[in-house]
Amino acid sequence: MKAPEYGFVKEAGRIINSGQARSICLTGNIMDLFFSASGDEGGYIPLPDMLVERWAVSGTLVVVYELNGPIRFLNKADQQKMREAWARLYKDENQISIDLALARTQKRLEEIRRDASQTFDANLKKASSNPTYALEFLRQLCLCSRLSRDGVPFLWEDLIILIEGTDFLIPEGEIAGLSDVDRQRVAICRDWLSDPGFMSAGDSVVLMAESKSLLNGKVARLPQLLEVEVPAPDLEERLHIIRWFNGQQPEKTRLKLWDSQEALARMTAGLSSHALFQLLRHNTHTGERLRPEDVVLKVESFIQDQLGEDVVEFKKPQHGFKDVVGFKQLKRFLKEEFIPRIQSGGKGALPGAAVGGPIGSGKSFLLEAVAGELDMVVLVLKNIRSKWFGETDVLFERLRRIILALDKSLVFVDEADTQFGGVGAETHSTERRLTGKVQAMMSDPALRGKTAWLLITARIHLLSPDIRRPGRAGSLIIPVLDPEGEDLEQFIAWMIRPVFSRTEACESIGDAIDQLKPLVEGYYAAAFSEVRSDLAAAAELQGKEGLNIGEIREVILDHIPPAVEKMRRFQTLQALLNCTRLSLLPGSMDRDRLAEIREAWRREIQALENEGIR
Repeated sequence: MKAPEYGFVKEAGRIINSGQARSICLTGNIMDLFFSASGDEGGYIPLPDMLVERWAVSGTLVVVYELNGPIRFLNKADQQKMREAWARLYKDENQISIDLALARTQKRLEEIRRDASQTFDANLKKASSNPTYALEFLRQLCLCSRLSRDGVPFLWEDLIILIEGTDFLIPEGEIAGLSDVDRQRVAICRDWLSDPGFMSAGDSVVLMAESKSLLNGKVARLPQLLEVEVPAPDLEERLHIIRWFNGQQPEKTRLKLWDSQEALARMTAGLSSHALFQLLRHNTHTGERLRPEDVVLKVESFIQDQLGEDVVEFKKPQHGFKDVVGFKQLKRFLKEEFIPRIQSGGKGALPGAAVGGPIGSGKSFLLEAVAGELDMVVLVLKNIRSKWFGETDVLFERLRRIILALDKSLVFVDEADTQFGGVGAETHSTERRLTGKVQAMMSDPALRGKTAWLLITARIHLLSPDIRRPGRAGSLIIPVLDPEGEDLEQFIAWMIRPVFSRTEACESIGDAIDQLKPLVEGYYAAAFSEVRSDLAAAAELQGKEGLNIGEIREVILDHIPPAVEKMRRFQTLQALLNCTRLSLLPGSMDRDRLAEIREAWRREIQALENEGIR
């Protein structure tokens, strides 16, 4: 079984070996487990331990520092080399040589060597309980490594220093708002990584944090600090985990699957190694056959734990196009063109679409029906703007890692104009970064055919122009308009059918539609739904199974839609003006007159804006 090849390890190794940079920030899936080929069967170990194994080669000495823990060396021999180099730097080497020459016993020889290195051991011990002291001590180790005396270096090997939990050591925040200790650690790191002597020498420092945005900007924005992302396990890595784990189990407790191990690997897209091991261990413990729905629940639970239930949810709408009333022309377009292009993995795949239209027009219900028709993961973004400073960036990076790991996904964003801000100078910097990252991900070639963004808003004009451009959600902007003609008749029939009672005055639904059509002028999907509910309530209150046409008319005449006509008209005009398909505009629109018609829409929009409608 071939061991997985981790691309990020190779990328970081190339940076170090080429001397491109001497400081690297590993971000992303840094808390996961990674395969080590050491031992008979190998095993999965934390990232720092795996890096030590990969990078502890001849000519290199690896040092690991973990927050509130000791500074660790690979073995005692490496630690002794560093101890002796430290002693040569900070002791009078000539005097030590004389003392060693005059030593008459082995005991005295050991005492002299111990005295020469006692400062190193004292510093090492102090560093284990003082993070600020530890950072300065590590910086001094690099100084010791690159210096020499009479052309002889104090340490022949190059250092690679791995520092875990860097986001806790040098947290993001304005310098004036940090504690004295935090400011001191920021200053140490900044001076260390900016030192020309360090940058031109052979030592390297690897900082580890979930997100670079969690590091203090004084360090994170240094141009010499390069970022290398640790991605979530891909298909091959997940398959290796499953095969390796199953191979470790006794025959009677091996995995019981509904299908092949390859099928399980495909369905667990988005899981970390930790989460996948949890799923596998639970299965071998219970001895029950693992079902697809069990895997889906685990994936949903993991992603929601990563992002928070108030940020994202999995959605599998239970309704489809058969449950959508009206929208005949639009449903045909969605079935014949939109859904096939969303499902496509080729060059014709859509990166996304935006859906505009007035409030209450049925946009969300219609697009949820689209999601119900699609056989793919649907992620619903609810609130990606975090109230905690800096957390928005972290949440987005987690979302991006998960989306990259999924084989096929649909990102569903309702009220998109409030989820994403603008990019102008008047917009908060966090808003600008979020919008910029969303735009970049929408047009990322690596996600074309894998991820589609579906943005829904009644205020399509408030979306960033960069999001509305082709290549992003603007590749397709769909207007959802109020029903007319045949669609209107379908809505009336849907509204009255549960309570309609035939009489001589109105023998059929068709007769009722003809009589009621003048009463529902200006109605839209939400209004029809509300009156349908009122009719059902009226029948219940009267103790009847149905209502005659006169009673239905009374309920409709008593219903007064809210005074939002001008606002809805404004939103309708914006949806029409931003529409990117001539075939989706109402009626048989003549392309030759399109410019003239759009100019008329703009004038009407301007008139409404002059009245204060926005």
